[in-house]
Amino acid sequence: MARTRGLAGRAAGLCVLLCACGDDVTIQIPTDRDLVEGEAGAEGSGGQTEAFLGSDTMPGQPSGSQGHGDQPDSQGYGNRPSGSPDQQDQPSGSQDQMPPDRPREQDSSLQEPELRITISAAGDMILGSYYGQGYAGSFPETYKQEKDPGYFLENVYSIFSQDDLTLVNLEGPLTSAREGEGKEKTYCIKGEPEYASILTEGSVEAVSMGNNHRLDYYEKGSRDTVAAMEEAGIVYAYDSNTGIYETQGIRIGLISVDIVSQGSGVEKYVQEGIASLQEEEVDLLIACCHWGIEGEHYPEAYQRSLGQKCIDWGADLVIGHHPHVLQGIEEYQGKYIVYSLGNFCFGANRNPVDKDTMIFQQTFVFVDGIRQEEAPVQVIPCSVSSLKERNDYRPTPAQGEEAERILQRINTYSRELGAAFDTEGYLVRE
Repeated sequence: MARTRGLAGRAAGLCVLLCACGDDVTIQIPTDRDLVEGEAGAEGSGGQTEAFLGSDTMPGQPSGSQGHGDQPDSQGYGNRPSGSPDQQDQPSGSQDQMPPDRPREQDSSLQEPELRITISAAGDMILGSYYGQGYAGSFPETYKQEKDPGYFLENVYSIFSQDDLTLVNLEGPLTSAREGEGKEKTYCIKGEPEYASILTEGSVEAVSMGNNHRLDYYEKGSRDTVAAMEEAGIVYAYDSNTGIYETQGIRIGLISVDIVSQGSGVEKYVQEGIASLQEEEVDLLIACCHWGIEGEHYPEAYQRSLGQKCIDWGADLVIGHHPHVLQGIEEYQGKYIVYSLGNFCFGANRNPVDKDTMIFQQTFVFVDGIRQEEAPVQVIPCSVSSLKERNDYRPTPAQGEEAERILQRINTYSRELGAAFDTEGYLVRE
């Protein structure tokens, strides 16, 4: 068991996340499927050209070559390698607060003890930059200027601090390795270990690390990142390393795999991870998958196949990343597959053309310790930046017409997947 900032409880269910990094381009993101054959990545088979990390041109600039207080009833448990003895990573957890939910009429005479656990999931977070990226307007420069790690997630803190678990995809290592000591690849990403405080100050309790940038600075980068997560008390998962976050007596199991670099071989990690977490009697299972084609708004066939397999094998929620843009949400067997949450706090692009993103929330209801079929779902439309003209690395909930426009996009991408959302972002149930 790993160190934690305050957690305790039991949960059964599993969620797998797959995430990817973006590009620093100021041109429209290509959607040509041929891009997938570009970047193979030295860490496994397969790969994709990262068309979302790119020219990194800023307006007027030349191109460049502790969160909420701890809760006494929460606990985090470390990564548990399910067959990989060389992995020693142990995650931790953080806190929990009951989130606001839609008012519901209840007959108090029939009311039973009810527990509501809300999980928030957000997209790719690159806390840092890539080797060769220009410094002016970059994430590292912003961090140095602001002198406040709470700056970056300040605009979404009210959402994250009121849920029971916030989960994001941590794209790229937080390492003490020097710039230039990483892999020879177009977008070699890193941030400083101290950047982990951005997560804790923003009320993020868990991260998926199964993505095609985890090993950009080799095993040292991965070890440094694990150490930073453990020091911060953040639960993490990747490959055979699963994580458990415990809140209000509910144990939430996490799996995270990288399909981009490792292909269908990750299915072993998913199946074994789910089986291992089920043996530990988790109450919820989240599978995180790093998959898909960059710039594409619709999932490819294997995304849908693997997403459905995850649920068939026992996952309660599937969260996807890597395309760097929004994709749709599928309802399958009464559960949900979020194919791509897009970018979120994204340091690899100083001015992305497509700044649309979202926070996915699902509230799981337990009565007398038994999970109910009812599980309210909401999407919260956001922008990766509080500014339109550039990226200030401050994801911000959208308002008014902007929120409506983003919701319309999500509905368009979800139409053939069996999910639809009303004007407030709540799932429409037939």
